[in-house]
Amino acid sequence: MTTYGGRPSTGTSNEAPKDYEVPHGPNDSVSEVSFSPVAEFFAVSSWDTYVRIYEANSATGAAVGKALYNHEKPALCCAWSKDGTKVISGGADNAGRCFDITSQQVGQIAIHDQPIKCIKYIENHNLVLTGSWDKTLKYWDMRSSTPVLTVNLPERCYALDVTYPVLVVGCAERHVQMFDLSKNPSTPVKSIVSPLKWQTRCISTFLNRTGYAIGSIEGRVGIQYFEEKDNQSSFSFKCHREQNHVHAVNAISFHPIYGTFSTAGSDGTFNFWDKDSKQRLKGFSSIGGPITSTAFNRNGSIFAYALSYDWNKGLISQPQRTAVYLHAVKDEDVKPKPPKKR
Repeated sequence: MTTYGGRPSTGTSNEAPKDYEVPHGPNDSVSEVSFSPVAEFFAVSSWDTYVRIYEANSATGAAVGKALYNHEKPALCCAWSKDGTKVISGGADNAGRCFDITSQQVGQIAIHDQPIKCIKYIENHNLVLTGSWDKTLKYWDMRSSTPVLTVNLPERCYALDVTYPVLVVGCAERHVQMFDLSKNPSTPVKSIVSPLKWQTRCISTFLNRTGYAIGSIEGRVGIQYFEEKDNQSSFSFKCHREQNHVHAVNAISFHPIYGTFSTAGSDGTFNFWDKDSKQRLKGFSSIGGPITSTAFNRNGSIFAYALSYDWNKGLISQPQRTAVYLHAVKDEDVKPKPPKKR
């Protein structure tokens, strides 16, 4: 792991992943993979307009399709309610939708002036949060057609994550805003320019709410702490680079038990890292195409990742392969390790 421009401390070799491909997958690029917080169900939103819901069998590592619904245009994000009874999603049709697992009914729950890029369920307030390219955040009571609260952003919303009460939003032009939802969800407690020099691609908050990880299109991740006293612990490191090629970091996911994290990128690789000991725990070789989204299940035993085109080469004519894989997580690959002796 590289800190402040130092040399990488990987300590592991890359392993070729041999993982299970989810059947009946999307027909176009995957925008997000999201696991239920209470069961082995997961949702996959795609540019083919559909949100697909699957059930994973943790014993066999297999999965089966359970339901699907669609937006009128590409589905750009998906998430679950706290009790696992509802899937929520946002799309390029500017709409937020909710699918009820029990009744199999779908309804519109949100609307923006431009596409909804990010969606989260705020369990402590029973609200849905949407972040849009129209430069706003909106909070929705799913029983009402008007937002409970609208928050103006400095730029288009590209990424956000919530570990209540912490909300971190990454916008265009490298703006980053932090909110304390328990005190004042309408005003950021801190607004900064990203520590990374290039466009923000993904954001993931720490489990202990003390900071967040941010990834950019330039093969770099920033580990940022909120408190001034912890600022000296913030650092950035290079990843998803090969020789003279620099790839985007498309996804960062924290392990729900250990607090270690994964990164995945346009180079088709994913890695597990320990931010506290500043080292890579495990690396995997390329799967042959960009990885656009990742997620751990509720106990961290399954790691899902999506192979699909991420527009890193602009508009292309030839079709690109799309697939969702389930990786059985080995404990030794994600458990924290003591710092290496220098």
